[in-house]
Amino acid sequence: MVARRKVAVVGVALSDCGRVDDATPYALHAQAARRALADAGLNRSLVDGFASAGLGTLAPIEVAEYLGLRPTWVDSTSVGGSTWEVMAAHAADAIAAGHARVVLLAYGSTARADVRAGRRTGTLSFGTRGPLQFEAPYGHTLIAKYAMAARRHMIEYGTTIEQLAQVAVQARANAALNPEAMFRTPVTVDDVLAGPMIADPFTKLHCCVRSDGGAAVLLAAEEYVRDCRTAPVWVLGSGEHISHSAMSEWPDFTVSPAAVSGRLAFERAGVRPSEIDFAEIYDAFTYMTLVTLEDLGFCGKGEGGAFVEKGRLRVEGGELPVNTDGGGLSAQHPGMRGLFLLVEAVRQLRGECGDRQVRRVDGSLPRLTVASGTGGWFCSSGTVVLGAG
Repeated sequence: MVARRKVAVVGVALSDCGRVDDATPYALHAQAARRALADAGLNRSLVDGFASAGLGTLAPIEVAEYLGLRPTWVDSTSVGGSTWEVMAAHAADAIAAGHARVVLLAYGSTARADVRAGRRTGTLSFGTRGPLQFEAPYGHTLIAKYAMAARRHMIEYGTTIEQLAQVAVQARANAALNPEAMFRTPVTVDDVLAGPMIADPFTKLHCCVRSDGGAAVLLAAEEYVRDCRTAPVWVLGSGEHISHSAMSEWPDFTVSPAAVSGRLAFERAGVRPSEIDFAEIYDAFTYMTLVTLEDLGFCGKGEGGAFVEKGRLRVEGGELPVNTDGGGLSAQHPGMRGLFLLVEAVRQLRGECGDRQVRRVDGSLPRLTVASGTGGWFCSSGTVVLGAG
C-alpha cells in the first residue's frame, strides 16, 4: 500500500467583497484564485486539481476554462453552504492518495449586485421539483424552514429569543474588529429584537447579510510545503453528512447534520472539541450557530442558549471565539459561504488577523480550529479540523 501523504492548506484569499457592482462572478473567482496563488507563492502550473460549484452550466468546467486551468482531478459537489468543507475533504483525500498534487477551491458570487440590478430576485425557495413540490405551495420558504427549526428548539429546551439574539450581537462585535466586514457598528439584543420581522421568530438581524464576494483556498501535498511562502495549516480530519430534503423527513429539528460530520472529523483528527481554540461555523441564521455548537460537542444538547449568552463567542474575552471575522451575519455572505470559513480559519492559525487575532490564555497563537459548513436547510454538513504547522 502506498503511504498517504499529509495535506496542507498553503494559500488562502478573498476577492473584493461586500458591495461590488462592477465585477462578474467569474472575475471574482479569478481575483480570489490569483491572490491565493500569490499567498502560497506557488506557480499556477502546479495546480492539477480544481473544485468549484454554483456558477456556469457545466460547473466547474466553465470556471476552470476562465482561469486557464486544465485539471486532471475535478470536483463539482454542490450541497449548499457546506459545499466547500466537503470539497476540501475530497481534495485532501485525493492529494493524500496521490491523485493530485495541488488543488484549488474557488468561489465567486454577485448575489447582492444581481438583486440590485434586477438580474435576479431574492431566493425565497429552491424550486418546486421533487420532494419540494409538497412544501412550496404552502409558502414554505427557505427562511421559514430555519425559523421552524429554531422555534422547535425554543419549545423543546426553553431557548429564548434573547439568547439567539446574542449570537448576532457577538458576531457584530467580532466584525467591529475586522476592517473588511460589511457591517461593523455594534448592536445590542434590543436592536436585534426591535428589527422588522422576517420569519417568526427571526427579525432582520437574526439573518445573514447579502453581499458580493469570492474566496479561494489552495491545498497541496506535503512535499510542496517547503516551496511555499506561508506556514502550512494541516488538514487533520474531516467528516460529511446529509440528512434530508423535505422537512417531513428530518427526524429532529433540534439536531443538525453536524452531529455526524463533527463526530467523524474529530475522531479522524484525533482531537476533542475541548482542545479547539476557536471555531468558524456557518451562520446564515442565528439558530444555525447555536445548534451547530451543540452538535459539534462544545456544549450539551439543549444547552446552546445558555452557552452563547455568556459572551463566549467574542474574540475579545470569549472562551470559544466563533466566526472571528463577523461571519455571515455581519462580515459577508455572497451565497454559499463555506469557503470563507476556511479562509478565516487559516488566517487565524497563521496569526494574520490583526485586531481580531485570537490568542490562547498564555498569549500564544491558536493551534487547532474547526470549520463547519451547513447546506440547504440543515440538509448537509461538512466539518474540517485544521492544525497550525
